[in-house]
Order: sequence, then C-alpha cells, then structure tokens
Amino acid sequence: FLVLSNISNILLQSSILGIVSGGMTLVILTGGIDLSVGSVMALTSAVSAGLEVNMGLPWYIAFLGAICVGGLFGLLNGSFVVYGRLQPFIATLTTMAIARGFTLVYTQGYPISGLSDSFLFWGSGNIFGIPMPIIVMAIILLILYIILKFTSFGLHVYSIGGYEPAAIVTGINIDKTKLMVYVISGITAGIGGILLAGRLWSAQPNAGIGFELNAIAAVVLGGTSLFGGVGGVEGTIIGMLIMGSLDNGLRLLGITSYVQQVIKGTVFILAVLLDLIVKGKLSKEEE
Repeated sequence: FLVLSNISNILLQSSILGIVSGGMTLVILTGGIDLSVGSVMALTSAVSAGLEVNMGLPWYIAFLGAICVGGLFGLLNGSFVVYGRLQPFIATLTTMAIARGFTLVYTQGYPISGLSDSFLFWGSGNIFGIPMPIIVMAIILLILYIILKFTSFGLHVYSIGGYEPAAIVTGINIDKTKLMVYVISGITAGIGGILLAGRLWSAQPNAGIGFELNAIAAVVLGGTSLFGGVGGVEGTIIGMLIMGSLDNGLRLLGITSYVQQVIKGTVFILAVLLDLIVKGKLSKEEE
C-alpha cells in the first residue's frame, strides 16, 4: 500500500473526485448541497465526446461546450434554490434525474468512443511523469483555495453559511453568491466529466453513478460542516485522500465492490454524525 507507485495511483484515482469535491465545498459552505454532480459528469462526458466524435469539432471546442453545459446545470440548480425557493436537496435531486435522462437520450444508452489523442491526453497523458488529471486537480483546487481565502466572494460564502441573516444585514448579495457557488460546482463537475472520458477512452452513459456521495463524503471528512460556514478546500484535499485510500485499500484487500459500497456508506454516515455532534457542542458553548 505504501509503495510510491501505489501512492501515485491513489492520487490519480482521486484526482477527478478532488476536482468535483472542490466545487462541492463551496456549495456546502453556504449550507447547500449538490446531488447532481454525478449525472452532470456523465452528461458533460457524453457531450464533449459527442461534439468531437460525432460533429467533428476540435477537442478544445468540445471541452468548452461540455463545461458550458455543466455551468448551465449549475445555474439551473442555483435558480431553483434562489428564485424557486426550493430546498437544495430537492432542487439538485431533480436536476440529477434530468441530467441523467439527457445523457441517456443523447447517447441512446451506448458509449461514445473514437476520441482523439489530444482529447485522451487530458485524461490519460502526463507531463514529466505527472498524470494530467493530477495537474488539473492541483490547479483547480489552488484557484478555489485562493478564491475562498483571499477574495470578498470567499468571505461572502463563509458569511452566508455562518449566519445568513447577519450576512443579509451586512449587505451581502445572498442570491448572487448562492447562484455562483452552484455554477462553480457545475463547472467542476463538467471538467471532471471530460477527464473521466479521457481516462476511460470513451464516454459512458452510466458514468458518475453514486459520485455525489463520494464528493459529499470527501468534503465532510475534510472538516467542512454540512451546516455551512466552517471548512475549506485544504480540508477537502484531506477528505479526498481518505476516500481514495479507502477505495484503494479495500481493492488491495480483495473486498468486493458491493461490500465496498456498504463500508463507504458507513464511513459517510459516521462523518455526518460526527459533524452533528461537533455542531451541537459548538452551539452549547455559544449559548
């Protein structure tokens, strides 16, 4: 498990999860949640592959189109939450079904293969021996870290999650901030979908199933509270590595995928319970 090649493998296997979890972190910091990321990954994976293979567009145009689709679904999520006044759980559960349905309609249930070498490079290539998904993950997480720690937008995200009524009084544009965090989550899911297609050498219509659970678990295990206002990208990196190590360790032990799901679900519920206990203690201390 501790050999260098396996550690590198864990980072590679966790890279897409890290990208998606980065966007999820911002959503959860505002007290929201995004259950649609797995389905959006599948859709953007199919769209990027379809634009290149079926329509003959250059890989960078295909990537841009897929990222825009991810952003649009994020905008849809945010609009349901902000303007429709729906609970984030209900809003994103709805778009999860919509995105998955669009994916199946677009692909007709069949994989899209025949991707160009330039497309595959982003999911399967490397620079100086470092896999591209790891490089992309590092860049995106660094950008999100800077946004959260050194910009007014990041301060607004923490303020909304910490105590929304106070944020309103201080003049923070609540609706705009919430809208933006869902758009960012959609974009990171879109990037994750593109890299996933590059790693698998094809766009699979059933890709990303259950990915939202892994992303939420990585964020919560990293110390970000489901109630919002506490946590950050640096913690999510730790949570991502925990999830990646758990997956890798279970496979090395020869544990079946069905049992792995049970174990990961148990880890997730324990993380949520711990979050509730810590939040309860903090509330009592404040009182």
